[in-house]
Order: sequence, then structure tokens, then C-alpha cells
Amino acid sequence: MSKPRSLRIAVLGAISLALAAGATTLASAAPSSHGSSAPKPTIVIVNGAWSEPGSFDGVIRKLQNDGYPVAAPPTALRSLADDSAYLSSYLKTVKGPIILVGQSYGGSVITDAATGNNDVKALVYVSAFAPDEGESTQDLTAKFPGTHITDDPDAPLPTALSAVPFTSTDGTSGIDLYAKPDHYRDLFLSNRLGKKESAALAAEQHPITLQALQDHSSAPAWKTIPSWFLVSDDDHLLPAAAERFMATRAHGHITVANTPHAAQLTDPGIVTGLIEQAAHATR
Repeated sequence: MSKPRSLRIAVLGAISLALAAGATTLASAAPSSHGSSAPKPTIVIVNGAWSEPGSFDGVIRKLQNDGYPVAAPPTALRSLADDSAYLSSYLKTVKGPIILVGQSYGGSVITDAATGNNDVKALVYVSAFAPDEGESTQDLTAKFPGTHITDDPDAPLPTALSAVPFTSTDGTSGIDLYAKPDHYRDLFLSNRLGKKESAALAAEQHPITLQALQDHSSAPAWKTIPSWFLVSDDDHLLPAAAERFMATRAHGHITVANTPHAAQLTDPGIVTGLIEQAAHATR
């Protein structure tokens, strides 16, 4: 055998051995599908009335730092049927297991949207509404005393809110409700953030229609999907007694904290911890 041919065979043999070794190394490094390294669920966050997805920035950053994929699609706040139908459609685009989080009115949305979706492994309610079939957000706010949203229960409109009538291009009309700026800091933050930051949040708020607050819920997902609840003991909008009632009725895992209605803004660590607790329990 000539030397060039011998050299060529030797080189090819060395390359083959190297590729085989490399393949063995990559295969041994790849996670086993039967191990404990299953992919983390996607956390889908639904904001409530008079806020927007950005109110969860602190929570989202913490979750992402812990390796969770996170999505926070906007809530239109137009009607419970439309809001939940949109979320239901959105969830069908998310691959793999989902932990669904709702804050305030967002709890009503996730309650309707998750029904029948086998990929939703847990519902997390943050100072949130968890209506039963036939109940409305407005019904549950008035079920227990203690809300600061009105100082006159017989008034046609709660004193903390202002109304903006509107007409859509299709001719339908409605009423948008805004939280009055001088009430915002008390209602949502229990006066725990500074006045300037609270004023900025009030200016950026997304209104909700009166119809959305009055819409009745359909079959609730919490009857078939495990639930976790943050009961905010210093909630000035939704009475803590109402939050406890809904959490107990749903047989949910309950965390009680001295937090305001917008706990995601003032206490993102507590909210993140609750979400991750649900994620760990359902993996």
C-alpha cells in the first residue's frame, strides 16, 4: 500500500473516531425525556381593569430570570364574553403546559377562558374574581362590605369611578369606566406607592366597560383545574372577605398576605412565589 493511500485511510479513520466521540458526548449531554428536566410551563398573565400588562413587569422579570417562558397578552376590557373568547383563542397558540394567572377582573376572564383546555394545569388568582356560573364581577364586589369603590351603595355610579359614554362605529353604545385619579392610589395601592408613581399609573389606566362588570360568567374552570389564590388582606377595591369566600368555594390553595389590590406592583416577590408554587405543584 502506498504511503499517500495509507495516510489518507489513517486520516479518515481519525475523523470517524472523532465524530463518534463527539456524538457520544452530545448524546450523553442531552436531557433524558424520562428525567426530571421537563420543560417549564408557560406563564400566561391576564391583567384586570384600570391597569395593563406592564403592571406585571416586576413579576415577569422574576419569572423569566427563573427560566419560565411568560406571555402577557392585553385584555380589551370590553365584555366578559369577548375577553374570555379572545384569551381562549390565544391559549390555543401556546404549546405545552400553561399556568394561567388573572388579577382582579382578569380572574373572571381566566375562569371562563380555561374551561375545557387540558393544557391549562393551574389557575392563579391575584386579588382576583373567581365567579361561579351566572355571577358577575359587580355581584361579587357588592357581596361583602369593605370596598372603597363607593361611599354610597345607592348611588347610580360608584363615587370612585367616572363614566365616559361612547358609540362604536357599528352604532352600538356603551359606558367606559375610569378610576378617578384622586381615588386611584387608595383603591389599587392602599397608598403604598408614592404619589407621583401612583399619578402616572392612574394616567395610564385602561378603562373597562360597565357591561364587562355586569356580564355573567359561564361554566367556571376552577371546578376542574387546580387553583391558587392570593387573598390580599389590605385590598381596598375587592374586600378580602370576598376573596376568601371565592378561594374557599373553589377549594383553592390559599395564601393570605398584607397586600393591596395591585399586589403585583407593590409585592412582586409574593406574587411570583405563588405562581411558581402552582407551577412546581403541577409538574
